[in-house]
Amino acid sequence: MPTQVYYDNSLQVIDVLEWALEQVGSAKVWQTSFSMSSEFLSRLNMMKKQGRANVIEHVLILDIKALEKTRKLWKAISMVIPLVYLSKSHAKFMLIEGENGMKVTMLTSQNLTRGNRYESSLITTHAGLFDRLKEQAEFVIKNYSRPFHEIYDEHRDVAEMFAVLKKTMNEIEQL
Repeated sequence: MPTQVYYDNSLQVIDVLEWALEQVGSAKVWQTSFSMSSEFLSRLNMMKKQGRANVIEHVLILDIKALEKTRKLWKAISMVIPLVYLSKSHAKFMLIEGENGMKVTMLTSQNLTRGNRYESSLITTHAGLFDRLKEQAEFVIKNYSRPFHEIYDEHRDVAEMFAVLKKTMNEIEQL
């Protein structure tokens, strides 16, 4: 089970995603992050258009505290990542499951943004770690999140979105 780590200011999450997709081919991708940037989305969109990112399914969990940024980027997000959930999540990891059976896990300090700060990451093909994080992500999606498109389609005003999310998250926490 190969594992690699880095602490660097030049390698970005999107670089690792691109590299991993080159290794595994067509894949399902799950990501969590506090927030994301237009730079990340632009590069992902370019990779898909150029055939360098054959993502069969892409699921993303973002923190509800980044709602305003998510709302502003929604048009770009929805073009490249169809399943976006909002939750109380500060986690940052990426799971890539290739059609060839390979499973790649990345645990990182970096959001889905572009920056020049030093960030750290651990990348591994340990299947047990992948399976556990995927199981936990699916649990959060099912029990502690809400699909962003539902909120966006119903409430385009930010204040309304926050009110709906706060009510939803309070209801979820009561379970």
